[in-house]
Amino acid sequence: MSKLFIVPTPIGNLEDITFRAVRVLKEADLVLAEDTRTTRKLFLHYQINTQLQSYHIFNEHKKTADLVNRIVAGETMALVSDAGTPSISDPGFMLVRACIEKNIPVECLPGPTALIPALVDSGFPSDRFCFEGFLPHKKGRKTRLAELAGESRTIILYESPHRLVKTLQELQQVMGNERLCTVSRELSKFHEETVRGTFPELISHFARKAPRGEMVVVVATL
Repeated sequence: MSKLFIVPTPIGNLEDITFRAVRVLKEADLVLAEDTRTTRKLFLHYQINTQLQSYHIFNEHKKTADLVNRIVAGETMALVSDAGTPSISDPGFMLVRACIEKNIPVECLPGPTALIPALVDSGFPSDRFCFEGFLPHKKGRKTRLAELAGESRTIILYESPHRLVKTLQELQQVMGNERLCTVSRELSKFHEETVRGTFPELISHFARKAPRGEMVVVVATL
């Protein structure tokens, strides 16, 4: 039966992929990739020769209907993002929803995502947490920050290096100086690092040492 597979890929270390994920990528008729150049590196490493096609935030509105029709016609497809699990702060939701509307089976494989290692590394309570992904850049940002100030669960955010200090400063403004926080970067890679402290301490640290790599911010509970 034709199906859409959602396949998590390594967030850094290429060894962090399951045997099943490699098999699915080899057996699929087509692999949809956020950036085919990035995915080809993974394919080369694991000798995967399946056809690749780009599917990303800038073309998903245009391509989704055609891809769904092809799956209905009998093709099996796998969706990957550049790193981690598709649809988690990456393209994927639109295609999954469209497949469900057409009664196409959708199967998401378990696998890498940056938020869980960062949460566990933080040492903060992990039984209940709030994943925010990327905060809005402009519209709704202040409102969302104010709402997070009253959140009683551990908070997880994604942030880019060039916006990290600004975000920490804004969190400090709404949450105060004493709240503990961690910033994890380059998870599973050679330069993996988790920096711990209060907002002022982290702001001071990254003001002296320019942040590099993908960032995961974890904020402790009240």
